[in-house]
Amino acid sequence: MFLTKTELKSVIYEYQLNDIIEVTTGNTTNNDIVTMAIDAAIEEIKSYLSPNNQGRWNDGRKRYDVTAIFAATGTSRNALILELCKSMALYYACRLANVDVIEEKVKNRYDRAIDWLEKVAGIGKYADAPALNPDLPVLTLEDTPENVPFRFGSKEKFNHE
Repeated sequence: MFLTKTELKSVIYEYQLNDIIEVTTGNTTNNDIVTMAIDAAIEEIKSYLSPNNQGRWNDGRKRYDVTAIFAATGTSRNALILELCKSMALYYACRLANVDVIEEKVKNRYDRAIDWLEKVAGIGKYADAPALNPDLPVLTLEDTPENVPFRFGSKEKFNHE
């Protein structure tokens, strides 16, 4: 697994997280909330790093190998992607909390993560700016779907005879 609950300790204290998801002694069923939050964060990051079917992805920008990025474990994981994933997972888990101080900090971290991902993807307010190029695994041309040349031209000229 790319990220575990115990690794969230760099963004929130364990007792705070347990209070938020209401884990009591002997009852760890609410740990599924954290697992779902981590999965949601990973999926959101994948959606920013995965090319879609829009034609603008054929403009030469890098196509990141999200399978390789999130299959990495231990120290082979990209540190920045890991920290962004932690911040986003915490955001999803903290929606249950009523503590405004924690929520504001978590929301700010989440917003910074989304901002960075938009810079990498070259979308949103960064659509006209050059995209960032993080050190992430990139798909080769052979791996990309529909790696076929395009065809262009015009119809035959119409004559009124």
